[in-house]
Amino acid sequence: VQLQASGGGLVQAGGSLRLSCAVSGRSFSEYVMGWFRQAPGKEREFVAAISRSGVMTDHAESVKGRFAISRDNAKNTVYLQMNSLKPEDTAVYYCARNSRNVFERPSRWYDYWGQGTQVTVSS
Repeated sequence: VQLQASGGGLVQAGGSLRLSCAVSGRSFSEYVMGWFRQAPGKEREFVAAISRSGVMTDHAESVKGRFAISRDNAKNTVYLQMNSLKPEDTAVYYCARNSRNVFERPSRWYDYWGQGTQVTVSS
């Protein structure tokens, strides 16, 4: 299983970006997927998760109402639409697959990770 994240970049505060994570291998639709981020000098933190069908989503309070996770099981891809970006959203963003197939936040339960994509928001 390989995860390839893309879509990061430099954007001004208030702007938008859409991250994508393409997942190789079979059975993509059978797994809960998540997005995490890590800012310099900080621990990795949960951003959002999405159920296998995409019906259920969970977003961290810091991004609720601004970010939206979605998935396309036909394309083996999970997305993170980020609107109204703030400088504090600056981080490396990672997509990941939940190993227990449970709708949950702790990163220790995610076993496969993408390489990360840098998002930088200027003020």
